[in-house]
Amino acid sequence: MKLDYLLEKNRRWSDSVKEREPDFFTELAKQQSPEFLWIGCSDSRVAANTIVGLQPGEIFVHRNIANIVTHTDMNCLSVVQFAVEVLKVKDIIVTGHYGCGGVLAAMDGARHGMIDNWLRHIQDTANLYEEYLASISDNRSRLDKLCELNVIEQVINVAETTTLEDAWNHGQEVSIHGLIYDLGDGILRNLDVSVDRRREKREMRKKFLSKIRTAAES
Repeated sequence: MKLDYLLEKNRRWSDSVKEREPDFFTELAKQQSPEFLWIGCSDSRVAANTIVGLQPGEIFVHRNIANIVTHTDMNCLSVVQFAVEVLKVKDIIVTGHYGCGGVLAAMDGARHGMIDNWLRHIQDTANLYEEYLASISDNRSRLDKLCELNVIEQVINVAETTTLEDAWNHGQEVSIHGLIYDLGDGILRNLDVSVDRRREKREMRKKFLSKIRTAAES
């Protein structure tokens, strides 16, 4: 039975942790005080704690297909609100990854069922950057760039939530960053898109569009 396998793995993990740190779970159960909120993809290969080497309790996590943040997703918005207003996280990290199945499915022209409604957000991003993406002849490179663009759009979406606007208006220090993970080498790369105050979000897309146009012309 597969469940028995998981339970046995859990017991072995728990025993190994207690052997190294006898008080680990006792202390962990008292509170959680992470400094980071991670908004990532549900892909089983992109587990937040594992790839950044943090222990349980050090990072608050929300994951969905293709790391999308929408203003109608009460699940995601509730996580953001709890992280910012209750846990007082300092940094929100939106993390995508190259070879994202959600991005691939959004652009392959096929029907996938109900998930197509969710993937519509990625198609909207592709339409927004249509001219730039069309300038990339290699299909894989184009899809990898769309994975990056999707992260950038979600950073903007987080910045536009009422939770972040209220936090910044009240002087709370919280920043939003965009990262991309490479499954091929296990490295996280900084996309150099960060927001830490309300006024910055208005200029972010404009600055990035200018940046990628310059790169395309060079």
